[in-house]
Amino acid sequence: MGQTQTLSGKKIASIGVVVVAVIAGLFAWNQHRQAQSKELVIGITPAFANTLQVAANEAKKQGLNVKLVEFSDWNTPNITLNHGDIDANFFQHQPFLNNAIKEGKYELKPFAAGAASRVGLYSKKYTSLDALPNKARVAVPNDPVNEGRALLLLQQAKLITLKDPSNYLSNLKDIVANPKDLQFVEMEGPQTARAVDDVDLAFSYPHYLNLAKTIDPKKALLLNNQEDKRYAILFVVRKDYKDEGGRLQKFVDIYQHSPQVKASLNAEIGSGLWYAGW
Repeated sequence: MGQTQTLSGKKIASIGVVVVAVIAGLFAWNQHRQAQSKELVIGITPAFANTLQVAANEAKKQGLNVKLVEFSDWNTPNITLNHGDIDANFFQHQPFLNNAIKEGKYELKPFAAGAASRVGLYSKKYTSLDALPNKARVAVPNDPVNEGRALLLLQQAKLITLKDPSNYLSNLKDIVANPKDLQFVEMEGPQTARAVDDVDLAFSYPHYLNLAKTIDPKKALLLNNQEDKRYAILFVVRKDYKDEGGRLQKFVDIYQHSPQVKASLNAEIGSGLWYAGW
């Protein structure tokens, strides 16, 4: 009789272990399911809306819900992210982020890299850089990083000379030679695409030109040909960000490897005008 009781006790104990394991498994699965179903919120600017939506649609098929919040300027996405109102943003490259952190004292960091775009010098009035007249009006971005990038390209075009030819943070005061006495018109970076209609020459970006529909991005008088990955657009997060359930990493993997996203990049920026930054 005592032996039978002992065996029954062992059976009960074994069943108890199984039940605990099942409960633990169900709890872990529920946590995973909640993490997957929780909305991933990413701040973007209009230039990246279509391609990120393609990635979000692909993510949805894999059970990952992604909400894209669109901002019209290059300041609010970092302010909003720093406040913790969104999970990540996607609109800036590393030099821009470095400057934003310095100026805004933001607690932000890069999470992963997206695509990088070539940049160019565009004109609807002239068919060559040599044809530019004296005192030609030239549109350049007004933020320190992209203005520096524009000036480096103008130097490559031999239209100006900079005090430090390699300084990517050069500004208008760093121009030491300007043979054509070019007149610079500073404006928000995205607006240079629309300025092509009004100025003699504009530094701009293929994706913004496609949005503005002002000129074919492939018709640049000069394109930068160097694949500089520091200008890849980044997925940026707060320094204390915890990637619950690997949701953001999963979305990044979709962005970087999905054929649908690649097709969208070709359509939005232009085949040959973008390159992988990862």
